[in-house]
Amino acid sequence: MENYSASLDSSFHALSDPTRRAVLARLVLGNAPVKELAEPFEMGLPSFMKHLKVLEESGLIETEKKGRVRTCRLNSKQLAATEAWLAEQRAIWEGRTDRLAEYVEANQSKGSLS
Repeated sequence: MENYSASLDSSFHALSDPTRRAVLARLVLGNAPVKELAEPFEMGLPSFMKHLKVLEESGLIETEKKGRVRTCRLNSKQLAATEAWLAEQRAIWEGRTDRLAEYVEANQSKGSLS
């Protein structure tokens, strides 16, 4: 459970930044070299590389260097684990709100609530 929690913590930390979310959105379309990924952002390459490091350390992306070109790809397994946790939480909260709605409707029909 500890590793699962640490993995989620690093995933959500990585997802907390709009630059990193944009990188992930681009990688959903396919692998891309760092130079291409950095183009839309108004920041120096060293700053951009820090974002990639956070994404890589979280396990959300993987990088591979061939010659002078570093290519990034999405790690769908880690992204799926994060999405699964969110789905679990959504199911819990939907169940709670459904029960609350049923309770309110039942009490309104009895005239208990005004």
